[in-house]
Amino acid sequence: MNITGFTDEAAPKIEEQINVCRELGWNRIDLRNIDNENITEVDDRRFEEIKEALERAGLSVIAFGSRIANWGRRVSDPFETDLAELKRAIPRMQAMGTRYIRIMSYRAPEGPLGTQPEIEEEILRRLTELSRIAEENGIVCIHENCETWGGQSFEHTRFLLENIASPSFRLVYDSGNPFWNNDVRGTGPYIKQDALEFYRQVKDAVEYVHIKDGRLRGETEEYTFPGEGDGKVEELLAELKRDGYDRGLSIEPHMAVVFHDPSIQSDAEYRRSVFMEYGKRMRDLCLAAGFSVP
Repeated sequence: MNITGFTDEAAPKIEEQINVCRELGWNRIDLRNIDNENITEVDDRRFEEIKEALERAGLSVIAFGSRIANWGRRVSDPFETDLAELKRAIPRMQAMGTRYIRIMSYRAPEGPLGTQPEIEEEILRRLTELSRIAEENGIVCIHENCETWGGQSFEHTRFLLENIASPSFRLVYDSGNPFWNNDVRGTGPYIKQDALEFYRQVKDAVEYVHIKDGRLRGETEEYTFPGEGDGKVEELLAELKRDGYDRGLSIEPHMAVVFHDPSIQSDAEYRRSVFMEYGKRMRDLCLAAGFSVP
C-alpha cells in the first residue's frame, strides 16, 4: 500500500513538502497549496519550478486537491469559476502525469434526496459537464464525501453516481468526514453518519482514499491521530485489505490535538512534527492490517 498526503499540512513551501516525503520514504505526493496558493492558481513560471523540483526528487503527483465545487462555493455561484479552474488544471495534470483531481458538489441547504429538485438538477448538470471535459482529457474527477450536497448521505452520493454516466466521475472516500456530518435521510432530527456504512455503500466507485480521524466534542470537531477517533480507520483498513484495494492512501490530518507541548516548538516545527508522526502511525496501521508498505 502506497501512502502519501496533502503535504501542505506539513509545510507551505514545495521544498519543505518534498523533504517531508523523503523523510517518510514516500515516492508520491498530493498537491493542493504551495505558499498558500492552490496548484491550479500558481502562475506558469512557478508551476514549472514546482514540476522541476518534484521531478528532481523523483516524486509522482497522484492527485490535485482543487477547489472545484467545494464547500466554499454554492450552486448559485457562477459555473464559469469551476470550469476555468478545471481547464487550468488539465494541462498541468497532463504535464505531471496526474490522473485524479478532487472535486465536491457545492454547499447547499440540508435536505433529503428528492426534496430539492432544482438544486439537484443544477448540481447534476454542472458535475456532468465537468466530468465530460475530464473524460475528453484523460483525467478523473474524484468526488469527496465532504460538507457539500453529495456528502449529506451515501444516498446523495449514489444519486450522483447513478446519474452521471461518465468513467471520469468517481469517488474519493474520506474516513474523517462522516463523524461530523449529518446523515440527511428521512426526516430529522438527523444523527451523524457512520464511517463504515458510508464506505460500504459506495465502495464500488471508490478510486482513492483519504485518511482523517476525529471525534465530536459537543458540536466541535476534534481531529486525532489515525485510529484514535470515530473515523473507524483500523476497521476501514481491514475492509480495504479484504476488498483488494491497492490504489493508495492520502493522509490529511487536520490535527487539533497536541501530542507534544507546542510551547517548546515554533508553529512551523509543530505543524511538521504532527504530520510526520501521522505518517509514521499510518504506516504502522497499514502494516498491522496486512498491507505491504514500500
